[in-house]
Amino acid sequence: MVDQSPPSVDPQAAQRWHNRPAAESAWLHEEVARRMQERLDWITVQPESWVHWSPLNGGLASHALLRQRYPQAFCTLVEASPKRAQHLARAVTPPWWQAQRWLRPRPQVVNQVTQPARMLWANMSLHMTDQPQALLQQWHQALAVDGFLMFSCLGPDTLKELRVLYRALGWPAPSHEFTDMHDWGDMLIGAGFAEPVMDMERITLTFESPQRVLQELRGLGRNLHVGRFQTLRGRRWHSQLLQAIEKNAMQLTFEVVYGHAFKPAPKLTVRAQSEISLDQMRAALTRGKAAGAARSDPLPGLGQPE
Repeated sequence: MVDQSPPSVDPQAAQRWHNRPAAESAWLHEEVARRMQERLDWITVQPESWVHWSPLNGGLASHALLRQRYPQAFCTLVEASPKRAQHLARAVTPPWWQAQRWLRPRPQVVNQVTQPARMLWANMSLHMTDQPQALLQQWHQALAVDGFLMFSCLGPDTLKELRVLYRALGWPAPSHEFTDMHDWGDMLIGAGFAEPVMDMERITLTFESPQRVLQELRGLGRNLHVGRFQTLRGRRWHSQLLQAIEKNAMQLTFEVVYGHAFKPAPKLTVRAQSEISLDQMRAALTRGKAAGAARSDPLPGLGQPE
């Protein structure tokens, strides 16, 4: 079993990141969300309700696309910070004169999910928490039986060029460590999910200037490493960083991990002598038949976690 808290992540830094002021979603997050939505074409379930976890980080443009895909589904949006939740409510509520305000179910913005949904969508959030297994369990609780989870996050090859550069200069790591997709598969099962399907891809971004590199990185996240620089650096250090990036890190690799899993029905406990009502047995059989009919085939080329 993977440790509850990644050893390289500073919990206080993670909390500050989640409580940060609202800002425009990073381009890479929107692009990853667009690619993750293509995977929904292989899922036959049409959720009548779904949860969008941390949409300000995951992408409001992608949220609009999901609303178009499931126009009649009730949507719950989750932002843990009250200020971010207020900003989100203003961003997703259409003006009174738009027809869609009346034709579609009005989305609900909350701090935590109270009604289970059929789908939970979480784009580029999991690698920025200090308690990943606890977050997976929250997602599990937010889903109805036979509901499904779609998520993405960064993998261990992310920023490998920058890591090499920092080591060569004798500096602390430029970011915390990212978890391998096989470990995510193990944690999904540990949190109660079933049939996890994991895959990954590498995206290489090329930048026109070292200043643009730093701008993009600030939008993507923060360095949560417990061993990061503990004090502010001066102009000389910043100039050295820009020169080093221009020479060795104008192209950066981002490993993106995609995950998909179902929430199974609770297993009936069988003892030496057990009493199971006829209604319980019928419900279990009905859930099994419905799950078998609704689920899609595995995505082409994707395997189960080792």
